[in-house]
Amino acid sequence: MSTPSAAAPSDPTSVGPVTDHAPAPVAPRRWGSLGPVGLVLAGGVSVQFGGALAVTLMPRAGALGVVTLRLLAAAIVLLLICRPRLRGHSRTDWGTVVVFGVTMAAMNGLFYQAVDRIPLGPAVTLEVLGPLTLSVLASRRAVNLIWAGLALAGVFLLGGGGFSSLDPIGVAFALGAGAMWATYIVFSARTGRRFPQADGLALAMAVAALLFLPLGVAEAGTKLLEPTTLALGSAVAILSSVLPYTLELLALRRLPASTFAILMSLEPALAATAGFLILHQSLSAMEAAAIALVIAASMGAVRTQVGRGKAKGLEVH
Repeated sequence: MSTPSAAAPSDPTSVGPVTDHAPAPVAPRRWGSLGPVGLVLAGGVSVQFGGALAVTLMPRAGALGVVTLRLLAAAIVLLLICRPRLRGHSRTDWGTVVVFGVTMAAMNGLFYQAVDRIPLGPAVTLEVLGPLTLSVLASRRAVNLIWAGLALAGVFLLGGGGFSSLDPIGVAFALGAGAMWATYIVFSARTGRRFPQADGLALAMAVAALLFLPLGVAEAGTKLLEPTTLALGSAVAILSSVLPYTLELLALRRLPASTFAILMSLEPALAATAGFLILHQSLSAMEAAAIALVIAASMGAVRTQVGRGKAKGLEVH
């Protein structure tokens, strides 16, 4: 899953949350030696391995408990780093950040319910359909029917012709998470325009954490306070939110947003790898082909958007 790690997508139709000019939290200089592409890939690996770690934590705290721990820990870290101003914002500003937070909570909650029922690779593949659909609809170009067709073929293969091999409730949760991811991209952009640096993200994360707290307490109760559970939950937050957020912001200082979006399209493959290595979730040949088709569709949609932007630039000049 692509974490809520972007302050503002520079293009709301991109196939993933893309960050704009917001400065990154303090990070060791050695990260810069990876290069921008390496930073994005490292962030993607961190997100998906964090997701795999979250699955191992679910028997202890449940899916809702894990989401609560992740959001709370991430909110605390981001609030301490960003120290957002609470005064000087309009009612519309606060309304935007609250909706952003609600969307973030829903996206995380639905996704973790999905991975509690279906393997990580297929879950992320289905989730990616949300931003992919947003990209296809926003571009309004005939060529995007090809990418939509590829994605649908991938979904058909992933479901074995009817999703008989996957829990249908898990599939529904993953598709719902994808819809929330698309909504997240839109409101991330709006929040980034209204709040400086990463203040909006930190405040939205706090809203999401507060919304989920009663749900996590209802499901896990005092288990959330167990030292091992707290430690693992904090690790999930660092791997799935704070670390990739930092790496992506560092990368986007030197990497075009379009290239970033293409790299983000690789997340289903990274998720499948993390699921195999940590959770021992193997893929059939059909499932691997399905993931490859969805990745190809995502990359194609992004490249179409890039080509459209270049054409517009030529018309202007």
